[in-house]
Amino acid sequence: MNIFSFSGRFKGSSQKRVWALIKGVYLIESKTCVRKTGCGFCLIGKENVMERNLKSSNTKKQLGAGENPLLSSDPDFAAIKDEFIFGEVYHHGTLEPQMKELLILVAVCTKQLDRALLEHTEIALHLGVEPAIIKEAIYQCAPYIGIGDVEEALCSVNRLFTDKGISLPLESRKTVTEEDREARGMDTRAAIFGKGTYTAVNHAPENLKHIQKYLCGYCFGDFYTRKGLDLKRRELLTLCMLTALGGCESQLKSHIKGNQAVGNTKSEMLEAVTICMPYIGFPRTLNAVACINETIPE
Repeated sequence: MNIFSFSGRFKGSSQKRVWALIKGVYLIESKTCVRKTGCGFCLIGKENVMERNLKSSNTKKQLGAGENPLLSSDPDFAAIKDEFIFGEVYHHGTLEPQMKELLILVAVCTKQLDRALLEHTEIALHLGVEPAIIKEAIYQCAPYIGIGDVEEALCSVNRLFTDKGISLPLESRKTVTEEDREARGMDTRAAIFGKGTYTAVNHAPENLKHIQKYLCGYCFGDFYTRKGLDLKRRELLTLCMLTALGGCESQLKSHIKGNQAVGNTKSEMLEAVTICMPYIGFPRTLNAVACINETIPE
């Protein structure tokens, strides 16, 4: 099932072909009975017998991923990494590769993993993600991880874009004006967190009114209203940023509810934190899982 539609912002036929090929990796050397589905193939019957290293190799080829730079110096570690990420984790769930890459991008941006940021920017471009969408995902990080870290990430991505002949600056995706950014930000915030937002803003203590003002104008006005990513995708990206940050479980729980409000399911949220797990580690992943389970009990 195609969970996220990017409204033609990806190269349609290429997108479907790559996803089918990635899912089709499971079919090699397998006696499993299969049936065709909308997003590739579902397996029926016997468990697939294909080895992780072959899955990893085939998946990396389809994603256009480069050779692990540690292959010559640390072959064991390189194999563990590639087989875990591309041979196991990447095949979990039903999120499409383009969305997986955006989720990984914000996680590694949050962790300031420059090499991983460039690696997955290249993969995203290979999969047909528009440069503007990559930029929007990184911009979305600013209210949560801070402007400085986002500036560093953008400098790295801009160098890669320039090397690939992508002209900068890209067309503006801004939709607000100086006059309406706070009001539209408040409305956007209320669409995610409910009408109680208006009460929280209007009845904030005098010494905290400036924080509410900044939240509405800056976070939800300047960023959430931009074109290219809808609220559903922005909230799932935000979930992964907060998960990668760690130590902000209260905010994480609020955004779990926000994800529900804009249409993301518990399953999609669990898949999102899973795809980021190799880059953020088990502790932060398990903390997020606990928050999801506490907020959305079975």
